[in-house]
Amino acid sequence: MPKIGIIGGSGLYKIDGIKNIKELSVSTPFGKPSGKFILGELEGKEVVFLPRHDLNHSIPPSRINYRANIFGMKKLGVHKIISVSACGSLKEELKPLDFVVVDQFVDRTNYAREMSFFSDGIVAHIEFSHPVCSSLSKIIYASGKSLNLNMHPKGTYINMEGPTFSTLAESNLYRSWGMDIIGMTNLAEAKLAREAGICYATLAAITDYDCWHPSHASVSIDLIIENLNKNTANAKKILTTVIKNIPDQDKDDCHCPDALEHAIVTNKKFISAKIKKDLDIIIGKYVK
Repeated sequence: MPKIGIIGGSGLYKIDGIKNIKELSVSTPFGKPSGKFILGELEGKEVVFLPRHDLNHSIPPSRINYRANIFGMKKLGVHKIISVSACGSLKEELKPLDFVVVDQFVDRTNYAREMSFFSDGIVAHIEFSHPVCSSLSKIIYASGKSLNLNMHPKGTYINMEGPTFSTLAESNLYRSWGMDIIGMTNLAEAKLAREAGICYATLAAITDYDCWHPSHASVSIDLIIENLNKNTANAKKILTTVIKNIPDQDKDDCHCPDALEHAIVTNKKFISAKIKKDLDIIIGKYVK
């Protein structure tokens, strides 16, 4: 039975209904994760939950240790990750309180973030044209629709640096590019999950229109928080339904677990013993 990971974003710091809860600190070659992993059972399946900003929301987007978070999920045996993320809308038809099941990303970070397990002593180039697991994404979309929530089956997420929000000029630029929503965290997770052979999908919860919208000036922080809370409540319902709908056994209907099969280009004879040990759970079946 596959173990399912959930990464919670702004507002989602716990999951209701998890039974047999156990908190676990996980060590990684990349430092400390955002906090303790919460292991338990939901809808009869094993789940692993981690709030990416920590329980007190003390870690800003640019300081999240994405490598440690995803490595920790891999170390705990997670096969699939559902990421929940608050975001802003760049299109009129994508309204606050809607959900977008992201299918593409564009990167606007400044590369201060570590987005690869292969950064020193070993090189791998994963295929990333389709950056999320389509099978898992379909389950998320269908689950939300079954709850009569406003779901969008695809959308491009532009990943900005943060923590400051966009300028008006930037927001209009992203709209001219055809971007759909804007956030600060999910691209790094998607890249690392693919390297780790974990299926990954994003459930993006829209809290507000970005600053391009004529109504932006009248939007208060109280309204945004109210929308965030409503989104969080609905996201929890979607997650419970998704967990229920994920098959008990993995099916060979995606290639996420095999992403590294032809990706490692470093001569295996020259990969150090330390790297082999540190990355064994990721590269072990390809590098002996």
